[in-house]
Formats: sequence, C-alpha cells, structure tokens
Amino acid sequence: MSTFQELGLNKDLLNAITDMGFVTPSDVQLQAIPQLLTEERDLVALAQTGTGKTAAFGFPMLQKIDVDSRTTQGLILSPTRELCLQITNELKQYGKYCRGLNVTAIYGGASITDQARQVKRGAQIIVATPGRMKDMISRKLVDISKIQYSVLDEADEMLNMGFYEDITDILSHTPDEKSTWLFSATMPKEVSNIAKKFMYDPIEITVGNKNESTSNVSHEYYLVNARDRYQALKRLADAHPDIFSVIFCRTKRDTQKVAENLIESGYSAGALHGDLSQNQRDLVMKSFRNKQIQMLVATDVAARGIDVDDITHVINYQLPDEIETYTHRSGRTGRAGKTGVSMVIVSKSELRKIKSIERIIKKQFEKKDIPSGTEITEVQLMSLANKIHTTETGDEIDKYLESINELFEDTSKEDLIKKFFSVEFNRFHNYYQKSKDLGVVDSRDSGERRVSSNDTRYFINVGRKDGFDWMKLKDFLKEKLELGRDDVFKVDVKESFSFFNTEKETQEKVLAFFTDFKHEGRFVNVEVSENKGRSGGGRRRDGGGSRRRDGGGGGRRRSDDKRSDKRYSDRGDRRSRRSEDSGNRSERRSRRSNDDKARERRSENSGSNFSGSDRPRRSRRRD
Repeated sequence: MSTFQELGLNKDLLNAITDMGFVTPSDVQLQAIPQLLTEERDLVALAQTGTGKTAAFGFPMLQKIDVDSRTTQGLILSPTRELCLQITNELKQYGKYCRGLNVTAIYGGASITDQARQVKRGAQIIVATPGRMKDMISRKLVDISKIQYSVLDEADEMLNMGFYEDITDILSHTPDEKSTWLFSATMPKEVSNIAKKFMYDPIEITVGNKNESTSNVSHEYYLVNARDRYQALKRLADAHPDIFSVIFCRTKRDTQKVAENLIESGYSAGALHGDLSQNQRDLVMKSFRNKQIQMLVATDVAARGIDVDDITHVINYQLPDEIETYTHRSGRTGRAGKTGVSMVIVSKSELRKIKSIERIIKKQFEKKDIPSGTEITEVQLMSLANKIHTTETGDEIDKYLESINELFEDTSKEDLIKKFFSVEFNRFHNYYQKSKDLGVVDSRDSGERRVSSNDTRYFINVGRKDGFDWMKLKDFLKEKLELGRDDVFKVDVKESFSFFNTEKETQEKVLAFFTDFKHEGRFVNVEVSENKGRSGGGRRRDGGGSRRRDGGGGGRRRSDDKRSDKRYSDRGDRRSRRSEDSGNRSERRSRRSNDDKARERRSENSGSNFSGSDRPRRSRRRD
C-alpha cells in the first residue's frame, strides 16, 4: 500500500488528508493504521520523532469513535503541554469534516475550570498531560471510566519525567477491556515494564532499529575547551547564515542565559523553558514557526512540543544527562523527508559520551573543527552575494535610481562591487581577524596519551568514606568553586582521597578557596597532584578513558598503580590528621587569644595597670 486511500480510512478523513497535502503515508502509518482499524488490540509502536506517529494513532481513533455521543471514548497522554496542544490541533485538523467532534486539551498552566467546562460539553477525545489529568480525576471533573482507547504518546519521555505513578493512577480509572496504544521513540527498560503491566498481547511495530537515529540526520561534534563553548556556538551560527535551529541546554537557567547572550550579541534568538508562562511560550513558538526567531534555545522538556518541519540544525550546546534523550533531540531536524544536521559542542571530559551515543543511535559522528574567522568571513560574503543575485527587483525603487546613479557616476563596476561587499566583509573581518583558534586536540586521534598543558590535576583528602562518589564530588566542587559543570572533570574518587582536574587558569582560585576550608567540621586539603601526567590517581589511561596496555608491561603498571594508590592513601590520611591537628591547635590558640583580649578589656574597664602575661591570677575571693 502506498496511498492513504488504500489504508481503509473513511471519506471524511481522506478529504482532510487531501486538504493538508498529505500524499504518501509514512512507514509507521503504513504499519499501524490498517491493524488498528481492523483489530481491537493493544499496540506498541517504536518510531523516531517526526515520523508521523500522531496520524498513526489519530486517524484510527477518529474513525472508530462515535461522534454522535458525548461520552469520552479516547484518552491520549503526552509529557508536555506543548505536545498536548500540538496533538489536539492535529486531531482537529484530521477531523475537520467529522461533524460534532470535540477534542479537548487538558494541561497545567491554564484554567482548570475552563477545561472542565469544555469536557462537560461532551469531549469524545481528551488529550492531557499526566499531572493535570490526575488532578481533574481527583476533583471528579472528568470521567474516563468508559473510554475505549488510551494512547501513551512519547512514553519514554513521560517516564523520564517521573510520571510513572501518575500514569498508573490514571489508567486505574479506565476499563480493563479498552485498547491501549503505546508510541515511543526509544525503548528503555521502563517502557517495556509499563507495556507489560498495562497491555495484553500487544502488536509490536518497529520502524528502523530500536533507538536508532533517522537516516536523514547527519551527526557532527566539535571539541572545545569548556570556557569557549559560547564562542563556539556563535561561530557555528555565523558559519551557517541560513541556519534555522534548536539549541539544547540542560537547565532552564542555562537556556535563558544562552538566549539572552545571543540576543545581546545581535542574533535572532529566543528561549523556551518551564519558567515561562503559557502565554510567553505561545508567543515564542509563534515567532519561531514564522521564522522571526532563527535560533530557539530550549530545554529537553519544553522542546517536546516543537513540531516544525524546516529545522536545519539541532545544536547540542550541552549533552543531555540521559544519553537516550539525544535521539529525541536529533529527531527535531530531518523531518518530513528533509535532511538535517545534529551538532554537538563537547569538552574533553564529555568525549566518552560521544561513543556511548554512537552505540545507541547506530550512527558515526564526524569530528569537525570550529570554523576559523577567515572561513566565516568567506561564507558570509558569498551568502550575501547569492542573496543579491537571486533578489527579484520591482518598480518601487525606480524613482531612486537617478540619484543613486549620479552618486556613483564616476565609479567603475569593479569598484562599486568592491565597495558594496566591503561593508559586510569588513564587519566580519574586523571581528575575527584577531580571534584565536578554538579547536582542541582530540587525544583519541592518536595512539599516544596526550597530557594537556592547560589542565591542572589536584589531590583532595576526601573520598568514599566521606560519602562521595564521582558525581557527588563533582557537584560539590562546582558548587563551592562556582564553576560550570564541564569545568571540573576527570574526577576519580578513592576510599579516603580523590583527584580532579580543572583548566589551569582556575588553579589559583581552587587553591585559594580551599585554604583553611572546613566541610562538616573537618579541614579539606587540596593541592596540585604530583602525577600530572596520570589520570585517576596514578592510573595511566588512553585519551578515550580505557586503561592503556603496552605489550608485556600490564602487570608491572597495575602493581605500580596499587603502590601509587597506597602512597596517596597513606599521605591522605596523614594530611587529614595533620589538618585536623593543625585546626585544633589553631582553635586552641584562637581561644587563648580571645580569652586574653577579654581579660584586657575587663582590666581596662576596672582601671587595672596590669596587662598581658604580667597580669596576676584572679583571686577566687571577692571582697
């Protein structure tokens, strides 16, 4: 089957499909729609973002419900309000010729009273976020006890957001005999578990391989120092003048900060994250769809509702904490048969994640260099030339041509072109002529371990026995030192001590902060490690993080590693004891000094001529 007419859809839906310009069903639609129309079965569909999953479950549900009834017959759960609104709008478009159809969106951030009123009018299909849906059920504002179809859309994302208990509670209010359709871009263990719990003998559909990225998207990574991340982002934007992109950050704070910096730097940018009101988010998305915003900076959660087919690039300003999330990000581009590029800006400490992502998406990343200033200037110049060459002229400018011709009467064609393009050329040339190279050598490109001269490795006398693992220690250090997440790396935690790295430029700040620093009543000592060429407390590693093995020398090196760890462990214990002893002596000296000062003040108040060590002991007898 290669057309929608052959899938078994009714006339009303086919008319809507024709109006929307759909011609050929996608793979997931080809597999799902016929089976859902002819069978009352549960279904698990695994397909990438942007492959037409909404239509795959939307058309069968619209055809099978009774639009003449005011009973709620279909429930669709989605992770975010943006996606909830997107699905609702699409279903309304699909069912535009279904007279009497009422599709209602239920989500947080809007009036719960208005939403309850819409449901009461007779909503055959409810599209909801789990949190708001659970709230309305508890208030008895909605009745889903008679639904026939339930859909879990973007199931993996809902579980990542912690909605498992909410989903369980919501589905407990639905009848057992309903059909449940689960759609997901990835299939982690949690999604498999929810399928087993709520579904019976489901049909399984897989478009492509599990978690695999779409073939329409190419993947690139750019290696930079963590402090140069924003400069790298600007260069990537400048190197692609026609970029229409989504830039992903991990946190709402970083999202807002990057967007503000881009706007301040003169770029057409906007932010999309959970701290914005619904009205603000709607305005941002409207501007983005109209291409008034060229770069949308977003968090993973907020971006779930982005349904724009023309996105040329996805830029991972920061890699996600969950590697599977990368599949969702890259799926924002390369949609509707178009090609796209997923770029990743990484620091050296994140290189290992690239390999992990490659294994999941079954695609190779291409390592690329950050464009130089000369390359960017050339690209921008030629982009301007092409725009001028393809610009269509109108009669409106004719009345100004005489004055313009008089101005350039003595200017040759060559000089005129040179003057015209120098305006744009000089802008970029002057900005980038003294800019530095942002590239960093990837140690994986060579068989030898390369020790960066820009890094400093530190010893710190806390370890596992103090309740730290590598993540807790990294968070502790970045919080105390007020550094970015990527500014602390190569964290290696031992039993009673640990190691970590920062860029050399922060060395003075690190050492100064940990001078006389106490944590939970204990002095924490930090100093520059003696093993500068080693990672992990004497363990020599290759650039990719795997232990280096040279022929015949492995046993000797491991033995040396143990002695190194033992040496640092003993040293750590001694330093800890010395620090504590020193701290106790300091405290005793401080108390003695304070007692002396107090005695001096009392002496001055009483008019005594004695001071300091000449003061006699106070008599116990008081006259």
